[in-house]
Amino acid sequence: QEQLVESGGGLVQPGGSLRLSCKASVFGANTMGWYRQAPGKERELVATITSGGTANYGDAVKGRFTISRDNAKNTVYLQMDNLKPEDTAIYYCNNKRAVTPRFDYWGQGTQVTISS
Repeated sequence: QEQLVESGGGLVQPGGSLRLSCKASVFGANTMGWYRQAPGKERELVATITSGGTANYGDAVKGRFTISRDNAKNTVYLQMDNLKPEDTAIYYCNNKRAVTPRFDYWGQGTQVTISS
């Protein structure tokens, strides 16, 4: 059973930066990513990265967030710069593999709050 260990959330002022980390125990031919959910809103894509390193970003974070992964450490990172109040949300790590054996795991979520 996969257990995703997330870290790095917190409270920062607008314009600040945070770095989220997510360590997986199940790796290999997988796509990892971050999604977020703000109060009263649906969960939305932040960014994903394939095992080959191809990244995909949600429109709201393009140019400000950078996703990366360290396959040797089974860990994905999300560097968040120029943070805005509208980035406030719970951020969830996702680990998914579309080929057999398939899986789709979610972390517990980490709170990110942007406020002055």
